[in-house]
Amino acid sequence: MPPTPVPVSAAAMPKARFDAIPLLLLAGLALAALPLIGSASSWATLTLAGLAMGLIIFVIASGLTLVFGLMDVLNFGHGVFIALGAFMATTVLGAMSGFTASPALLSNLFAVAVACLVGMAVAGAVGLAFERVMVRPVYGMHLKQILITMGGMIIGEELIKLIWGAQMIALPLPEGLRGALLFGDVAVEKFRLLAVLVGLVVFAGLLWLLNRTKLGLLIRAGVQDREMVESLGYRIRRLFVGVFVGGSALAGLGGVLWGLYQQSVIPQIGAQVNTLIFIVIIIGGLGSTLGCFVGALLVGLMANYTGFLAPKVALFSNIGLMVAILLWRPQGLYPVTNR
Repeated sequence: MPPTPVPVSAAAMPKARFDAIPLLLLAGLALAALPLIGSASSWATLTLAGLAMGLIIFVIASGLTLVFGLMDVLNFGHGVFIALGAFMATTVLGAMSGFTASPALLSNLFAVAVACLVGMAVAGAVGLAFERVMVRPVYGMHLKQILITMGGMIIGEELIKLIWGAQMIALPLPEGLRGALLFGDVAVEKFRLLAVLVGLVVFAGLLWLLNRTKLGLLIRAGVQDREMVESLGYRIRRLFVGVFVGGSALAGLGGVLWGLYQQSVIPQIGAQVNTLIFIVIIIGGLGSTLGCFVGALLVGLMANYTGFLAPKVALFSNIGLMVAILLWRPQGLYPVTNR
């Protein structure tokens, strides 16, 4: 007979003192760019665009933060879930062309919401199969995890080519999300406002889940001392499978947003984003949701500022940012303790 689960209270987890320095770094980067750009309106436009881009990256990277940081799984196949979300968006939005072509914003948002839900469901279901078939046999073996998940990524890309073809597929924005809103001389793209809203909802939801619920408490406790939590009667394996599926679903949601941001989709879209999201979670600190959030915003701002000021070095700016932060804090901005 399995042991009876013992109630776990939030008071059992010690609270660490909040570190505000990384947030000041975020503000410092934005303020340092102002005199270099010169125009206040251009700076505001670039800053808002960078924050929106950063929040899209955060949605994509948040799933890998859960899987990589909490489960200690080096899932280099995470990109295939991003690609699945993006390609499902092309199918769903193509089938709902009546909604996307409508000038009514509510119809457009309904179509995007359906695409997001379908993308998350498909990516989560494939993530469940991926965990059982490819990841479960190699838990605790990092080298084998890298090899087998990279193999899964390649297989996933080839299957996507079989279903949707190898060519680029256009993913135009719905009619009501095209163009920009003007606030004086500051232009803000409508879709980026939607991306900001989705990113903030995902961030708040993850913080609430991990810090304010019993489920989140068990996940964090299981990361720190798996055997102890299992001895209390909780099945950590099932819990971590749920984490993997949730992380895959978040990647699917991020894929929908990234595909709409790029307005086109190719089978290699996941591999292209993989490097970026690994930079984000390394900057933020493995397993840290807040670190992932701040890291994604830093990457988004840096990409926009350098793209405007020095386009030739824009491709390397994020790597330079990661190196600088790791020289300052080798464990990332918000390292998770007891790893």
